[in-house]
Amino acid sequence: MNDQASVLVVEDEPKIAALICDYLRQSSFAAHTLDNGSAVDDWVRENAPDLVLLDLMLPGKDGLTVCRELRGHSTVPIIMVTARVDEIDRLLGLELGADDYICKPFSPREVVARVKALLRRVEMLKTDPGAAAHGIVIDENRFVATIDNRELDLTPVEFRLMALFVDQPGRVFSREQLMSRIYRDGRIVSDRTVDSHVKNLRHKIDAATGRKELIRSIYGVGYKLE
Repeated sequence: MNDQASVLVVEDEPKIAALICDYLRQSSFAAHTLDNGSAVDDWVRENAPDLVLLDLMLPGKDGLTVCRELRGHSTVPIIMVTARVDEIDRLLGLELGADDYICKPFSPREVVARVKALLRRVEMLKTDPGAAAHGIVIDENRFVATIDNRELDLTPVEFRLMALFVDQPGRVFSREQLMSRIYRDGRIVSDRTVDSHVKNLRHKIDAATGRKELIRSIYGVGYKLE
């Protein structure tokens, strides 16, 4: 990943925009801001940023409209930012071509971590378009996961869970970490809920490939993708 990767922050709250940009610049990104959705499409065409951090609620044009416009001509990675916790809004953003989303309120460090992770995935695919852990390919533009060229019929939560494991194969995630990543609106769920999602994901992988232990339980800790 280029140390001077360019990130466009589209946010109409000046304090939030300034805070995000400060953290991005501290991490060696070139950060730029816009506060009106109507200006985004032309700016992206002229400046070709490496990633767009796009707020959902904007003056001029809302984030979903902007995302739809960008996907008409650009594959730039897009992270949607929203204070609205309605699941339909967030999934609609992904269906329109967003690669990820973050819910407000958020930690600026989390934003930087998400930006870095998404740019790593993009760079990996540029270097080796067939690169994938265990033959698993995550297509966040279409919200589709395939394994050995077989499409998995995943729920939105299972898709996010699979994407998280594939992004960092071999890493052990605690149940708490998994809950915070797959339920980004901060809702409270039990360990059993996470276990149930992992169990369902394992069944679907097993049905498609016969691999029963691709996602391994680490006793007393959590789960990892082998």
